[in-house]
This record gives sequence, structure tokens and C-alpha cells, in this order.
Amino acid sequence: MSNIFGTGTVFNLPNFAGQLYTATPAVTPFLSLIRGNAVKTDNFQFSTGVEYSHEAPSQPAISENDSLNAPAAVSYVRSQNTNVTQIFHEKVSVTYAKQSSGGRLSGVSSSLEGNCAPNELDFQTARALEKIARDVEYTFINGVYQLAGNSSQANKTRGMLEAVGTVVDCNNAVLSQRLLDSAFKAAYDAGADFTDMVLVCSPAVKQYLSTIYASQAGFNLPDSRNVGGVNLQTIETDFGPLRILLDRFMPAGVLLGADISCIRPVEQDVPDKGNFFREPLSKTGAAEEYQIFGQIGLDHGPAWKHFKITNIA
Repeated sequence: MSNIFGTGTVFNLPNFAGQLYTATPAVTPFLSLIRGNAVKTDNFQFSTGVEYSHEAPSQPAISENDSLNAPAAVSYVRSQNTNVTQIFHEKVSVTYAKQSSGGRLSGVSSSLEGNCAPNELDFQTARALEKIARDVEYTFINGVYQLAGNSSQANKTRGMLEAVGTVVDCNNAVLSQRLLDSAFKAAYDAGADFTDMVLVCSPAVKQYLSTIYASQAGFNLPDSRNVGGVNLQTIETDFGPLRILLDRFMPAGVLLGADISCIRPVEQDVPDKGNFFREPLSKTGAAEEYQIFGQIGLDHGPAWKHFKITNIA
């Protein structure tokens, strides 16, 4: 099943009767989790936070005589971290002939079912929006930062895996509670709060997590004795609870700890149009053509609030 890169016609977009399914999962759990925190910007480069730091703590040794003179001043220097919004752009093109041939069906049909996509333009628009959502989800996790220097270069938003400050390398070892505990401690030592921490993981890593904690006393005893299996949803640590988020867009062998309290999408509207809008393109023939345009980036907050475990066997 190959998609068409071009205008949809009667012959390259056949109609079928039956229940409509997508062979490519369109669920975007990380984007869905942070979507409610979205903010607007009018500059493609935006701040992800301004930071300052203290010197290492020490015990003062100030005598009464010393206190007669004020000590040297300490001025705290601030630094700013930034990210960018980037463009997501799709085109929808369907001929008049295709739009007017909704009753022409291919394959098997019966009186029980009609054309699964009676309005081709709406169907293609919805699929283009699904593609954008999948691309945003992938980018918010895996995106590599690039700041455009001119109009021929693309802004690319930094994703969570590049934004983290604490990295624990498994060195191709099997994930264990000892490795998890060392990562949690390293993140806490670096300043992570664990107030709203989420572990974002691939399917294989999710299974590892459930297996690791399944032997915990009382954990594997369900209320009903005709139910088996383990589905770990939360890990209680010495530093705070961690919710678990399963995400198909996480790379294999990597576990991400993300503090959701400081993460938010940043949208950049086009004046009088908004963001992620559909608008018609100039007519060149007997087809309806639209473009879908949007700009969005990730405010990931301070790097030290997040961590990742890499190279899991």
C-alpha cells in the first residue's frame, strides 16, 4: 500500500466499501500530554528559561571583628537558553473528477456498507493533519536543534532527548532496578524535582519495567484470581513518583525521564490566520488544492530537570 505524491484522481485513489482503519498508528501520547500547556510566540526563537547558580555551600567563619566590615559583594550572573519553532507544511490536491465519483467503488461492496470516504477532500485533509501530528510527536522527542541563519535554512526545534542534562549509559547492559535507581539519584543530584516526572519509553523498555518490578512483594497479586500479567503505571522512588508513558516514537534502548511541569508546546501564529490552518491555493486547473501550514516548537525547560538512560541492551 503506497501513497501517492501528487494530485488525487479517480484512478490513483480508488474508493472502497467497509470500515476504515489506519495501518499506521496515529496516537501521539507525548503531544497529547503537554498540549494543554501550549503558549504563543511572535518570534521563531524563544526562551526555554533563564538560569543562575550558587557556589558550593560552606560554613562561614566570620569573627566579630570581621563583621565590622562588609564582605565582598557576590553578583549572580544569569544565562538564557533558547529553542525555535519550525515549519510543518503539507499540501492536499484532489481533482474535480475524483470528488464527483464518490459512487464508483472498487473491490468488494454490499448493501451493508457504502464508500468509506465519501468526501475525498475531507479525508485527505484529515490524513495530512494526522501526518503533521505524528511528525510533531517525533520531533518533540527526537528533534535535533538548528537555528536558521538565512531564509534557505530550516529552523529545527530541539527535542527532549537532546535537551536532557543527566545521561546514564547502560553500556549495553540489561535494564535493572540498580540502573534505574542510579539514574533517579543522578537526576535528583543534578537538581530534578520529581514533582511531575514521566518516564517515556518504547514498547520493549516498557516490558522491561513491568518485569523488573513484577517480583515486588504484593505487586503481582491482582484482586481477581482469574487475571494474570503486569502493567506497571507508576514507580514510587525515594525522590518522588514517576508515571510511565508508552510512546511508539521513542528509539529502542532509551528511557526518557521528563518533568512535565516545565514542558510546553510553543505555537507561532500567522496574523489573521492562526496556526495549522488550511487555505486554498491558486487555481491552475480542474482540481481543489489546499495547503496546511503551521509553526510549532518545544519549550523543554531547564536541562537539569530531565534525564535519560541510553544503550539499554
